[in-house]
Amino acid sequence: MVLTAILSTLVLISTMFINIKLPIGQGGLIHLGTAMLFIVAILFGPKKGALAGAIGMGLFDIFGGWMIWAPTTIIARALQGFIVGKIAWSNGHKGDSIKLNIIGALASMPVMLGVYYIGQGIMYNNWVAPLASIPGDIIQNVVGLLIAIPLCITLKKTPFFRKKL
Repeated sequence: MVLTAILSTLVLISTMFINIKLPIGQGGLIHLGTAMLFIVAILFGPKKGALAGAIGMGLFDIFGGWMIWAPTTIIARALQGFIVGKIAWSNGHKGDSIKLNIIGALASMPVMLGVYYIGQGIMYNNWVAPLASIPGDIIQNVVGLLIAIPLCITLKKTPFFRKKL
């Protein structure tokens, strides 16, 4: 429970650290939280990835004035963290396969995009306007992936992650 709280806090802080509001779409942001979600899911598995993503980014929405987005964010990021971790930790791997880590992150992106699209469609009762947020969401995920994979490779070489978790 303590580790999950720490990991959720890291996601929250990473989401708040660099936070750029996009001029397109409805509520789109670029932040480092997605990179931290990927890192947590790859290093600690699907359950911790799902919880840290949902709690950390959900709290960001609540504390950051984006309360209306919190339910959608919690669902989207829980699913994203779970998918990344499940694939990264499949077939006896524990986030130690670069290929599986990348596949996990890429597989999670359409799910995250889909949940946000549906959430926006419901919130605004409009199924066209949410399309404008998709490019920013893709950028956010690609940036997260480009940051997370090299960091995970480096962290996996440390004594903490070389031992069995």
